[in-house]
Amino acid sequence: MRPTELLYLDCDTGIDDAMALAYLLASPGVTLAGVGTVSGNVDSAQAARNTLDLLELAGRTDIPVAVGAAVPLAGAYRGAVPHIHGTNGLGGAELARTERETADETAAEMIVRLARAHPGRLRLLATGPLTNLATALRLEPGLPALVADVTVMGGAARVSGNVTPVAEANIHGDPEAAAAVLAAPWDLTLVPLDVTLTHTLEEDHRQGLLDSERPVARALGEMLDLYYGFYTDTYGRRCCAAHDPLAAAVAVGGITPALAPTVHVTVDATDGPGRGQTICDLRGVHRGFPAQPGARCRVVLSAEGDVAGHLMERISAL
Repeated sequence: MRPTELLYLDCDTGIDDAMALAYLLASPGVTLAGVGTVSGNVDSAQAARNTLDLLELAGRTDIPVAVGAAVPLAGAYRGAVPHIHGTNGLGGAELARTERETADETAAEMIVRLARAHPGRLRLLATGPLTNLATALRLEPGLPALVADVTVMGGAARVSGNVTPVAEANIHGDPEAAAAVLAAPWDLTLVPLDVTLTHTLEEDHRQGLLDSERPVARALGEMLDLYYGFYTDTYGRRCCAAHDPLAAAVAVGGITPALAPTVHVTVDATDGPGRGQTICDLRGVHRGFPAQPGARCRVVLSAEGDVAGHLMERISAL
């Protein structure tokens, strides 16, 4: 774990975003400066409500939450995915509604404000479509120089997509925004399906959460029931991929990538069959990925150690 640092989380709070949030709240040395929401798993307003209620349950009402983009930069929001995350985004788990309201600024405005207030210190973590980050770049073209680095859960480098044969959901949710964010001159770590689908949370992990005396852990165990059901067709058993919590752990140094070359990455924002694809230049694989001049995107292809065990140890502590 690195020394105490500021982190901003941009999310579309469904089940795995909730797990990522819990991981960050339970991580020593992490100061969560703010959370912004975007339409993805649910719409941005519902995502904000879910986030506020989770923070209330965790006793962290000090963290501001801003509603972000309701629609992508181009086109319309495709709608929520209740068959994956439930009608409320939390697998049907009912959380007590907090009286706290969202911040009087948009998510993009929050990003810019925090970056200007803490130049060189703020880290950005995005676990949903990248509309808010792209909008923040429009608001403040100098943002890349103000931000320490960016971590994105999204994309597929050497594996199939999960929305189309080539596109992962977060990138496909707003390809124009993703193209702008990956083209910006900042250090960015992409945590794609290549690694997140490799590491799973199993039924014994969920049962451990349900048996916990801690309210956030129990709530997460309830949420995972639906999520596990959705992934049965993928894995042939009740479990789930560790998408967003794995990205959160990489962002704050809790999990170390085993293979993560820094390469050129572009996003297909055309209207063809490749729309939303992350095109990663991995042609140097047989030479140990020699340096690519000008490349600033680290693509995490594998991770070391007991990833699921680490995630559950941290999440269970909240």
